[in-house]
Amino acid sequence: MASTPAAAPAPERYPPQIKYIIGNEACERFSFYGMRNILTVFLIQYLLLNEVPNEVARQTAAKAVFHDFVSLVYLFPLLGGFIADRFFGKYRTILWLSLLYCVGHLLLAVFDDNRQGFYAGLFLIALGSGGIKPCVSAFVGDQFTEQNKGLVKGVFGLFYWIINFGSFFASLFIPLTLRNLGPAWAFGIPGVLMFIATVIFWVGRRHYTDVPPTGANPHSFLKVVRDALFPKQPVAGATSWLDKAASAGHPTEAIEGTKAVFRIMGIFAMIPVFWALFDQKASTWVVQATKLDLMVGSFELAPSQLQALNPLMVMLLIPLNSFVVFPLLERRGIQVTPLRRMAAGMFIAGFSYILVALIQLSLDGGNTPSVLWQAAPYLVLTLAEVLVSATGLEFAYSQAPREMKGTIMSLWSLCVTVGNQLVSLVARLNVFEGMAATLFFYAGLIFVAAIVFAFIASRYTVRDYYMPATPGAPSEHALPPPGSVGEKKAL
Repeated sequence: MASTPAAAPAPERYPPQIKYIIGNEACERFSFYGMRNILTVFLIQYLLLNEVPNEVARQTAAKAVFHDFVSLVYLFPLLGGFIADRFFGKYRTILWLSLLYCVGHLLLAVFDDNRQGFYAGLFLIALGSGGIKPCVSAFVGDQFTEQNKGLVKGVFGLFYWIINFGSFFASLFIPLTLRNLGPAWAFGIPGVLMFIATVIFWVGRRHYTDVPPTGANPHSFLKVVRDALFPKQPVAGATSWLDKAASAGHPTEAIEGTKAVFRIMGIFAMIPVFWALFDQKASTWVVQATKLDLMVGSFELAPSQLQALNPLMVMLLIPLNSFVVFPLLERRGIQVTPLRRMAAGMFIAGFSYILVALIQLSLDGGNTPSVLWQAAPYLVLTLAEVLVSATGLEFAYSQAPREMKGTIMSLWSLCVTVGNQLVSLVARLNVFEGMAATLFFYAGLIFVAAIVFAFIASRYTVRDYYMPATPGAPSEHALPPPGSVGEKKAL
């Protein structure tokens, strides 16, 4: 009698608690981008209108406030990751900071005519959004085990898609809400979405895998650096100043990991200039849009609304690059290495600013171009974002051992903070006559930064960290020996 064929293995499924985290992320990103993308226009047309009568001065002040806010958003991940790892764990950190996040939204809606109350709300949103940022992505990974780890890449792809999905609809509808219903509704709706996000996250509380806090790491990046600067005793055979940390009992893996972080810091050195340009699409570019012809047929766009093009283009460009452009270049013998992509992205960002500057020159000449002319620089800047942002963190993660990946994430966030502080400083100094001169300045700055980046990258030796292929193989902490397949020139 013929044997019954074995049943096919059941397809892997996402852990059931993932739906709560994804739902939380969709609503939270809508809430954040909803308030963020109208912030500059609100400051200019509402909050600062009576306090700063001069329009140019009001625009300058609004830009400075916006970029100070974004700086804080990307500074607070350091705090959120620290308290989650050391004291409270990820679940409680996310929940408690989300409640402060909700209070921040409430203050924006209530104090839309009171600067102190409104700025207090901005601070709480920066604390909440920034604080939960490193925890949520790590919390997603904690829900997977060895049995279903193959699904991790897919869930993070879904995570990235959800972020852009929330950003797209927030950018599309909240600017219209500000124009038609006023600030209380425009800030209140994102607040409601953040409250829903918190409730969704709380509902899944009994299903999560909540990894307890690890406490202090005796071999952290900062402790290795401290003990290398102030060694307890001489270290024989030290070839680097960081080798002196061995005198305090730090293992070779921690010292080598710290060296890897310093190598990556060289690559990161010019990245703040990119973020200085990128985040101005929600400030300087929006200010320009207020002067453009906003009529598209019989419909009038809101000045902030064109920002919806960015997440839409991201969702289109990433698969286009991955499945069409990069394979085509590879077949023609052009190696599309991560650092080449990043260098190209920085140059491309400069061209987006040349396009915006040309639009501004047309405005200054007495013309009123259509706001749709901004679609071209948005496309160019989004291409730059995909090449720099999506590539940069992935590359940096591959260059550091597991224990230092949190440090790398913190450094990446600091790049955004530094870039936005650069814009805030330039706005406050107000050394340029007119917006066109400012835009050309940033175009020139990113071209210089791209050249410096390319030079640093050409001297960088890629050293990938690998997971052991078989039991007993060298761990991912160990650097491959010079000349091995893991070490190669980046450019």
